[in-house]
Amino acid sequence: MAEVQNSKLLQTGIRNMKDACIILVKTEWNAAIVDELEKGCLEELGKHGIKKIKTVTVPGAVEIPFAVSAYSRSKKKADAFITLGCVIKGDTPHFDYVCNTVTNGVLQLNLELKVPVIFGVLTVNNEEQAKERTGGKHGHKGVEAAITALKMIQLNRSLKK
Repeated sequence: MAEVQNSKLLQTGIRNMKDACIILVKTEWNAAIVDELEKGCLEELGKHGIKKIKTVTVPGAVEIPFAVSAYSRSKKKADAFITLGCVIKGDTPHFDYVCNTVTNGVLQLNLELKVPVIFGVLTVNNEEQAKERTGGKHGHKGVEAAITALKMIQLNRSLKK
């Protein structure tokens, strides 16, 4: 099982990113969980002095890739996108289709866009697992998404020099 303790992710090493512009794309489904992801993400970005943050809300996870793509085409500034959502398994294969669609969509965006798109979508079996990933025993995936975005912006900028 992936545990945050097995990672160096939280040992940030992030240099000055105060000028970064980050776009959060979050879903309306499972709002209580997604709002917790967003809260952790915003708090972490605030710790790093990030002021340029815009939140775009979409109905569900399948709509995330469209929103990121549309925002990118709008020519508005973005140094990174963070996708936030929560897909909870139900009794039908719908869960699998939604998870595959959003995962593949974010992957495709990472290959096509000039800025990173961070996958902060929880794909869990039940609400308890979601809560464990919003400040519970599995850490806070919103915080991790924010740190990942900042590290990827840093990497992207270093490659342009």
